[in-house]
Amino acid sequence: MAVVQLGQYAPAEQILVHLSDTHFLADGAALYGAVETDQTVHRALEQLHRSGIRPDALILTGDVADRGEADAYRRIRGIVEAAAAQWDAAIIWVMGNHDQRKSFRSELLGEAPDDQQSVDQNPVDQNPVDQLHDLDGLRIIALDTSVPGYHHGEVADAQLEWLRQVLSTPARRGSILALHHPPIPTPLPLMSVLELQDQPRLAAVLAGSDVRAILAGHLHYSTQGVFAGIPVSVAAATCYTMDLSAPDREMTGVNGGQTLNLVHVYADQITHSQLPIGDYTAVTQFFADYVGELAALSPEDRRLAFSRQS
Repeated sequence: MAVVQLGQYAPAEQILVHLSDTHFLADGAALYGAVETDQTVHRALEQLHRSGIRPDALILTGDVADRGEADAYRRIRGIVEAAAAQWDAAIIWVMGNHDQRKSFRSELLGEAPDDQQSVDQNPVDQNPVDQLHDLDGLRIIALDTSVPGYHHGEVADAQLEWLRQVLSTPARRGSILALHHPPIPTPLPLMSVLELQDQPRLAAVLAGSDVRAILAGHLHYSTQGVFAGIPVSVAAATCYTMDLSAPDREMTGVNGGQTLNLVHVYADQITHSQLPIGDYTAVTQFFADYVGELAALSPEDRRLAFSRQS
């Protein structure tokens, strides 16, 4: 059955699901003794399945595990892979400041250490987990902004050179940069201390490139901005969110307001939409049959039926 285009825009070419800051703990422990991190992710993925959306990829922009524990990574990998398999969707894991590179590589990416003796002698992995993914011509660049032993973000000289080389060849559908620390301002003073450092150096590499959007996390609230002329979209955490109405200069995390982002990729633009996670009371609703009735009408009759104020 052919789908009738009701508006001026054709359907998106690709749909990405952007989640962030899941902060899983080992053995399913509740974060801060109060936040059931697993349940929220399960609920989010169930809502996506119910919607009928078939995403091309799920992108998790860091702080996948709260303490970098192997069991936490194994558990969330199982949950996300089971959902992605239903949609034949790719999964893109991005490092955050709470993640640990060794267990991140082994448990999420399935990488084995090249030299176990070297790993034993150097327990802190100093090599960033940077990745490239191709989604039918749309290039996703996962950039590791984590700094071992710290919560702020940095991009090393070698990473900037790698990124410059990658971007020297445009992708067929352009690129999306996914990182943990967003390169935009925050009104939370304490989070400013933990921001991405030396941002002008990254901006110089991105300026004039084919990067169409930047996806990030870290802040635990949804926000948007522009960096080097590129739209930035930050997904709120699925674990807990920051209360931006807290008293001035205070920072309070609350067990509510969790969302994920839906990223719709069109030929000439990309949109970012927040999807609240949870069960809510419907106060108004139009069913699929009504949409079908509208689709059967001419554009003029469609406007008369649905747009005209009565």
